Amino acid sequence: MSNNDLIVSLDIGTSKIRVIIGEISNGAINIIGVGSADSDGIRKGAIVDIDQTVQSIRNAVDHAERMVGIGISEVYVGIAGNHIALQSNHGVVAVSNEDREIGEEDIERVLQAAKVVALPPEREIISLLPKQFFVDGLAGIQDPRGMIGVRLEVECTIITGTKAAVHNLMRCVEKAGLRISGVILMSLASGMMALTKDEKQMGTVLADIGAGATTIAIFEGGSLAAVSTLPIGGDYVTSDICYGLKTQTEHAEKLKLKYGCARIEDAAEDQKFKVNRVSSNLEMEFSQLDLANIIEPRMSEIFHMIRQEVKRLGYLDKINGYVLTGGSVSLPSVLPLAQAELESNARISVPDFIGVRDPSFSSGVGMIQFVVKHIRTRGVAGPKRPSSKAKPSGSTASKPGVVEWFKNMIKEFI
Repeated sequence: MSNNDLIVSLDIGTSKIRVIIGEISNGAINIIGVGSADSDGIRKGAIVDIDQTVQSIRNAVDHAERMVGIGISEVYVGIAGNHIALQSNHGVVAVSNEDREIGEEDIERVLQAAKVVALPPEREIISLLPKQFFVDGLAGIQDPRGMIGVRLEVECTIITGTKAAVHNLMRCVEKAGLRISGVILMSLASGMMALTKDEKQMGTVLADIGAGATTIAIFEGGSLAAVSTLPIGGDYVTSDICYGLKTQTEHAEKLKLKYGCARIEDAAEDQKFKVNRVSSNLEMEFSQLDLANIIEPRMSEIFHMIRQEVKRLGYLDKINGYVLTGGSVSLPSVLPLAQAELESNARISVPDFIGVRDPSFSSGVGMIQFVVKHIRTRGVAGPKRPSSKAKPSGSTASKPGVVEWFKNMIKEFI
């Protein structure tokens, strides 16, 4: 990897679309630009209006471009949603070299063999995650290159998604005039940023609580074991404030961010604020305690649903703690409330980079870290620092097919 390469991540969320520009200098990541825009056209994590989503992506990209003074032409795109599914599979090949030394070609062939699986016509493979390799029956091998053997096997997890969701996501990005360098599962990206090696090994739930959806990723044995998406998030808290105080949604969101507190017992009754009421010129005065009485029940419900979903997936007795991230965990007193409702250890993960020290940036920063570790170091091409601010138009931008970016993605863990 050459010095001063750029990696751009695109996180398409329900409330915000975020573009993060990472500069790779001598192997170290520096966040040099961040762009964000209100996310129009997304509801509960799903694209419902392509034109509005395209415009929101353009706004976020323009914001990032103005911040650093360069053009963005290629991005890594995050994908999530309740259409994502995991399934295990096994691949077996004979070592092709005459001297029986396992090489790159053998690993490529066994991964291709592992992706031969029967799928419904509406689904397709997004990524392939090798768990372990076997050489002549010897298990637990992470990298078989250079080993001697006759029979090479791989045990892996196949990540699939619906064709409609994948292609609509790619369509929006391409119509915004961007080339797709790769598509990355957001749970893997967030796990890269938020979890330690021991947490992935011992069993941990990563809960990304966004505006319109909560993504649950369970890591066990060092790899991703299960994913799920709940259609509830911070927007429900805002909606409750809107109805409870009888004010507009825009005002409710501002009040939540400025005066919100997740626990009633931690709220200050003497902290007052005035609220413009709907269909009235009169203002009414409320306290932070009044706001907490609205926020706590909904946040408690979200954490209760997370715990119930982990139980439904069959991992409640197997995990050792929860790691929380996403924009909705920024409210004061969220952590003690979560620990009480989840009945387990919990912590909040925040990116440790200047300019993005907020849980809402975890996915975008994690994507950059994921690319550096699993893609760019394996020789997969990515965006370079442009010499001028030039962006390809939507009609002339090259359009990599699903097969092409899948071939890139299966090299992640080799």
